[in-house]
Amino acid sequence: MRTVTRTADTFGARTAAADRRRAVVQSLAPLVVDALLPMAAYYALREGFGMSTFAALAWSSVLPALRTVWSIVRDRRLNGLAALILTVNVLGLLLTTVTGDVRLMLAKESAGSGVVGVVVLASVLAGRPLMTAGLRPWVTRGDAAKNAAWDRLVAGTARFRRAELAFSAVWGASLLAESVVRVVGAYTLPADTMVWLGSVIMGVAVVAAIVVSGGMAVDPMEKMVAAEAAGGEPSSV
Repeated sequence: MRTVTRTADTFGARTAAADRRRAVVQSLAPLVVDALLPMAAYYALREGFGMSTFAALAWSSVLPALRTVWSIVRDRRLNGLAALILTVNVLGLLLTTVTGDVRLMLAKESAGSGVVGVVVLASVLAGRPLMTAGLRPWVTRGDAAKNAAWDRLVAGTARFRRAELAFSAVWGASLLAESVVRVVGAYTLPADTMVWLGSVIMGVAVVAAIVVSGGMAVDPMEKMVAAEAAGGEPSSV
């Protein structure tokens, strides 16, 4: 009997670890598509195919926009945050195509995250945090009991609600700060430098947001959801 119990515990631990690794990969995928792949595409088009700086930047910006479209098509529903990112990308591409300004193209990428950051912060003030769309699947892992626990906690636990708002606040502030730094760099540094440095700045901002929001919101929320799903009594203070 003990052997069976230990085997079940081991299997459960391995499953939980696999779920966490899968969630980490899913959370980092947008960073790869939105930052690393466009950067690689830019240098390939610029150096390998001899495109102008503007043309290489324009073509390398298409991939993040296509990813957002695909996420909307795949999920068959309009996610507010995804729709906002797509709108900013499309308007930025149209504007920079008309003007042909390389620095504006670089600033567009930064301004896009800044607009998203401002809207996310505004959603926090309005009590409808936009980042919840990405946070909830991470915390509940698609488990029906945890999803039900999430709904109960949102409706009746102030501590859980504060953590939910804090998650979006951290991400909104991080995106806004990243935008300001990159816009300044776009108009003060060479374009070729900002292509790779902009991705580094974005990566640092994302990692910082993950670490800070993890401690402030994700970890406490995971514990509260697990306790609620198991029939515990999380604090409502």
